[in-house]
Order: sequence, then C-alpha cells, then structure tokens
Amino acid sequence: MQYANLGRTGTKVSRLCLGTMNFGPRTSEADSHAILTQALELGINFWDTADVYGGDKKGHTEEIVGNYFAANPAARPQVVLATKYHGQMGSGANERGASAIHIRHAAEASLKRLKTDYLDLYQMHHVNRDTPWEEVYQALETLRAQGKIIYAGVSNHSGWQIAQAVETARRLNTLGIVSEQSKYSLYCRHIELEVLPACRNYGLAVIPWSPLDGGFLGGVLGTVTGQNTRRGGEGMQKKIAANKDKLQKWEDLCKSLGEKPADVALAWMLAVPGVTAPIIGPRTMDQLTGSLRALEIPITQEINDKLDEIFPSMRHPDMGYNVKSPYKYEAPEAYAW
Repeated sequence: MQYANLGRTGTKVSRLCLGTMNFGPRTSEADSHAILTQALELGINFWDTADVYGGDKKGHTEEIVGNYFAANPAARPQVVLATKYHGQMGSGANERGASAIHIRHAAEASLKRLKTDYLDLYQMHHVNRDTPWEEVYQALETLRAQGKIIYAGVSNHSGWQIAQAVETARRLNTLGIVSEQSKYSLYCRHIELEVLPACRNYGLAVIPWSPLDGGFLGGVLGTVTGQNTRRGGEGMQKKIAANKDKLQKWEDLCKSLGEKPADVALAWMLAVPGVTAPIIGPRTMDQLTGSLRALEIPITQEINDKLDEIFPSMRHPDMGYNVKSPYKYEAPEAYAW
C-alpha cells in the first residue's frame, strides 16, 4: 500500500480510501466486516462513512462499522476514521445542517453508532449556506477540546467556499479544515477549474468520490442492449448510449494497455497532483482486492494526453488543447489567455 499525508497534517492515510456507503443497503453486515478485515490486511487504513448512510435506516452503516470495532477493538487505533454530518437525520428543525446545536448532537450520535470515543476526521457533508464559519468552528473546537474529534473537513464545496473556510480559521487562529471530498472522475472534471487549485494552495487533502462515475468508467459497453442492468438501470443505459463513441475510445485504450477500465480510471486519478485518496466503494471482496491494481499502473504523459482527448477537462473549446501551460485546466487560464 502507498500512503500520503492527510493534507497539511502529519497523519498518514492510504492512497485508497475505503468507502462504506454500500454497507447495509447492498452488502450484508457479515460481508461488510469481512471487507473491513481484508482492507486492514491490505494496508487500507483510511475509512469513510456518514451519518445518513444506511438506505432506509439512516445511521445503519455507521452501526455496522461500529459493531466491527466492538468485535475487533485492536483495529480502531489502526484506522483513520472519517464520517460526516449535515444531512437530515430526523424531523426536527435542527436535525440537519451545521448549527452548533446540530454538530453537537450529530457528533454524539455518530460516536455512539460507531462505538468509538473519537473521530479522526469529521466532515461537513455538503455546503452550508445559513451558518457562519465562526459558529461552525466554535462547535468543532469544542469537540476537539473534548477529545471527540481530531481533524475537520468538508465535502462538496466550491473553491471560493474553501478559501473562505480556511481564511476564517486563520483569523480565528485555529487549524480549520484539512480536507475536501469532491465528486471527481475522468468524466466529471469540474473540480480542476478552481477546487483542486484551492486545495493545493491551502494544503487540503482531496478525497474524490465516485471516481468511476457510478460504474460508467468501469467497462460498460455491451450493457445497453444486453440484459445487464446492474449499473444504474435506465438512467445509466441512456448515459451509455449517449456516450457510446467516447466509451468505445476509452475502453479500446484500456484494452491496448492490457488493463481493466476501472483500474486505469483509478490510476489516472492517483496521478493527479493534489489528489490524496479516491474513495472506493466495494460491494464485494473481489472489488476490494481488484482495486489495488490501480496503484501499479503508470500513467505516462502519452497516456494522459490520450485521456484528455477522450475526456477533455474544463477548458473553453476555443482555447484548444495544445496549450503547454501547467495551469491550462485551472481558472483563469482555462478560459482566458
């Protein structure tokens, strides 16, 4: 396993982050526990969950992870455990969001479900527009002083919101956020415009979610007219049909490399400067162990150029794709000279 610092902190995390969203809704507790055991044996020490995970029973995924720690107490210190708050957890007006009240109650509830007395990384699950950062940090610093959290992070934030969060923390003389969890894949490259540059500048770990774009990059050709609907049903089939030529080029390139599309997609992401650990969400043991191949695939400049041709970044089409500037995918070079 390869490791990287969690942003500007000294904590080491595995280059693959184990996502647990399938635990409960799609993977049984027994199979989930087997995956957790195997993940540790493989050196995957970075685990991500959220209070809203669990399908019809919110919190169930955290309970599954918590039951694992209860049965395997020696495993807890080996894991950098991340969870999230912000989603609606009940019918009350304050059972969601980022108010000091909700952060306090949400953290206590996650700790109880996870059967642990501290969280390594506590993340705001989505951008919050009605609570000032001063209040958020007051609540998080109280939890930190109580020994209940170590680091704070965010998810699904824009570049300017990340800058606002970091600068507010500087003004308050506190550590602030150390990570951003964003949707990112070869097919969805929006964060290259401003989020990635902001994170690199401020020393935030970047933890991409959906690196295979919901399975779209995992080798889906043949499922449009076939009987296989496991990759998202009708919506996914329409997406595949609308991008058939692009997918054909993608899968042909992976075939020429002798690699599985899913592994190449992950390998490409691991090679992006600033990316700490993409989240893998295995439903089975084979999916977990298979993902390690991505750590061994070298992404040369030639391969990267071919991928850029198939899945262009956010550059304005009038700017072309031959600009040699290292900032060609970032604002403002992406759309201005």
